[in-house]
Amino acid sequence: MSAQPADQPRAVGRLALSSKQRDGRGVINDLFMTGALRAVFPGGDRTSLQAVLVNTSGGITGGDRFDVAASAGPASALTLTTQAAERAYRAQPGPPGTVRTHLKVASGARLDWLPQETILFDGCALDRGLEVDLAPDARLLLVEPMVWGRAAMGERDVHGRARERIHIRQNGDLVYADQWRMTGDLTAQLDRPAIGGGARAMASFVFAAPEAEAKLDHLRGLLPVSGGASLRSTGLIVGRLLAPSSYDLRKSLIPLVEFLHDGVIPTPWRL
Repeated sequence: MSAQPADQPRAVGRLALSSKQRDGRGVINDLFMTGALRAVFPGGDRTSLQAVLVNTSGGITGGDRFDVAASAGPASALTLTTQAAERAYRAQPGPPGTVRTHLKVASGARLDWLPQETILFDGCALDRGLEVDLAPDARLLLVEPMVWGRAAMGERDVHGRARERIHIRQNGDLVYADQWRMTGDLTAQLDRPAIGGGARAMASFVFAAPEAEAKLDHLRGLLPVSGGASLRSTGLIVGRLLAPSSYDLRKSLIPLVEFLHDGVIPTPWRL
């Protein structure tokens, strides 16, 4: 009888962070970190608390589990980004790597969720979910970029499994739900005109704020022909843009983030 293969080592990380306002600045209220997930906080006099998330395992593969819970307390401002692009590596047969993020924005608060790209490698298996709860007068800027392969390294064909879900509730009501799943030859699916038209990078974005409607026309002027934005309700803009590469995606995303993030883009995006 042949020996059964041993279970692969799995990376696990959990982070919980909340902010509060003190003397006109966003500061840490509570912080918990364990496993392969960490947060660092760049210095400087900031009205918004900026947290940079770090995956110390170096990437995500099958069976890994990461959980993030972040909350912007009343009247505070919290910005979250990542140290670098996340990587979803080749996975062994079995469960996918899972990432679960829960964001909460209290009354009068603002939260900016601005991770850098997630890169899907050939053979990846990734299941990612994002849940957001907003108070009626809360503000949210959410950007989720994803890249299929590394074109600059000649990695143009990506096979695997990828799934993403984004649900946003405001005052308890579901105001936005987006979900997609791809399996098999991912790049061949992206080549289909009705899906990606040959794109290898994509970003979904959401802007929730009382002033959202007033920003829509200028925002649309910043988007390429492969992007679009719609007013879901008076205070909610949703959109998506496609690009041939991560470089082209960033060229479109950075002006968008600068405009909706009041001209201050997180430091790791500029490195």
